[in-house]
Amino acid sequence: MKRVNKYLIIGAIALVIASCQKQEEKQETIAQKSIELPVKETFAAPKGIHVTNEEVCMVNNIYMGKKQMEVPFEGKMYYGCCNMCVERISNEESVRTAVDPHTGKKVDKASAYIISLNEEGNVAYFESEENYLNFIKSGS
Repeated sequence: MKRVNKYLIIGAIALVIASCQKQEEKQETIAQKSIELPVKETFAAPKGIHVTNEEVCMVNNIYMGKKQMEVPFEGKMYYGCCNMCVERISNEESVRTAVDPHTGKKVDKASAYIISLNEEGNVAYFESEENYLNFIKSGS
């Protein structure tokens, strides 16, 4: 009987030690799987400056200061900063259009004249350079 108890105690201790080690391994595994996501960098263009389409994330409407991912759609080229943006451009019409601040008309972002609005990198889409210049003249 004493021998059986002795084996039970040894077995229980071994079980506790093994489960503690497995728990530490799980925590290590979890720690190893954590992923650091890169911070999206923006490079502000001076306010009122024309910026190129390929340097704008057309989902977030932010000037990024470097070429973005190309998203061809229905014969036009759009740009996004990440895979989620690429997917949204392909699936959501509202992401591919903007409103011209001067005329109030809907503008296709792929063919728009894009202007930097501020140092945060926000942009505005105009139907043409002429619309932008008229917007400036009107003081809007």
